[in-house]
Amino acid sequence: MSTHPSAPSPFRQPKAVWAVAFACVISFMGIGLVDPILPALSSQLHATPSQVSLLFTSYLVVTAVAMLVTGFVSSRIGAKRTLVAGLAVIVVFSALAGASGSIGGIVGFRAGWGLGNALFIATSLAVIVGSASGGFAGAIILYETALGVGIAVGPLLGGELGGISWRGPFFGVSVLMAIALIATLVLVQPTPTPARRASLLDPLKALRHRGLLTMGLMALCYNWGFFTVLGYSPYPMELGTHELGYVFTGWGALVAIFSVFVAPRLQARLGIARALYLNLALFALDILVIGLFTSSRTTLIAAVILAGAFIGVNNTITTQAVMTVAPVERSVASAAYGFVRFIGGGLAPYAAGRLAEHYDVHVPFYVGAAAVLVGLAVLSTGHSLLADAERAQAAEAALHTPAENRVERLERDALAEDVGSAS
Repeated sequence: MSTHPSAPSPFRQPKAVWAVAFACVISFMGIGLVDPILPALSSQLHATPSQVSLLFTSYLVVTAVAMLVTGFVSSRIGAKRTLVAGLAVIVVFSALAGASGSIGGIVGFRAGWGLGNALFIATSLAVIVGSASGGFAGAIILYETALGVGIAVGPLLGGELGGISWRGPFFGVSVLMAIALIATLVLVQPTPTPARRASLLDPLKALRHRGLLTMGLMALCYNWGFFTVLGYSPYPMELGTHELGYVFTGWGALVAIFSVFVAPRLQARLGIARALYLNLALFALDILVIGLFTSSRTTLIAAVILAGAFIGVNNTITTQAVMTVAPVERSVASAAYGFVRFIGGGLAPYAAGRLAEHYDVHVPFYVGAAAVLVGLAVLSTGHSLLADAERAQAAEAALHTPAENRVERLERDALAEDVGSAS
């Protein structure tokens, strides 16, 4: 007799879920797509690294602020229309970025891209969680798989297209997002508008819940380290566009593998709190190694690729925790969490460039490592809340255990109680 109930596969999903997941892949490709062309942009457009880093800053800061309006919009026009609007905005602004001839123009169009990204990301997570079969945990794994695949493929495509022209990655995203837009229009059924219309203040009000605020502040610090590595490490590597694409493809592959396969096992073995403490400590150590050995290309490349493992684990475990740690709607929790965490991701690359210009190339990574440790300290203040989130996830998983296995487990527990009473 099996001792563990089998869970439904997270990869057996309706077509509509797959359409949204595919669009997620393309959307997340936009995060790492520009990495291989950062040095080329700096050289060909005569811009400093800190100026080029504004591509991340404008994109992510606008994404963060726009997260506050996603619930307001989707509660009035429905989830499908919000997805379609977000995808359409990305198609237009990524094409405009490719057609631009100045770093200022690209930065501005990336900001518009960030608006579409916010509309899409917050809504897509809510749609996948609401529509996916196999329960909440399976839906998060599917979402993180899409994130991992997108992050892995983005730099590879960016490197290949960027080898032709720095404009190539921007036009490539526009074409792929247009395909995702068509798939969403065809496969995703129209969704009714919610009975209650969300307020613009709902995400900010949600941050009054200590658990969500704690997770958000931790994620802000963690994303500072994450985007310091992503946004600034291409410069000291001094590699060509293709080679940078290969390095960050290896990094993204580890993000995907550890998101899907390692993070659930690590959480099951250690629990949410201890798994995150260990992972954040190791991530901070890895960034410190990058800072100490920035002048060693081999060590730098190896440490950057390894960072993908820690990012993958953190993404999956924190996303699940955020969705259960606060007593608010999951779409509101996602928007509030996204608002806080993307602020850190947006400011870090620009700060890294400025720190390197004023001090040296090592300092941005020292600051990034310190930020991750601060995030660990913030997280430790909510230890009991993480335990509550873990119990909530266990209860949700029990609801999606196949019926025969639930009966089998109840019979086994009853037998154990009878034996215990007799003894």
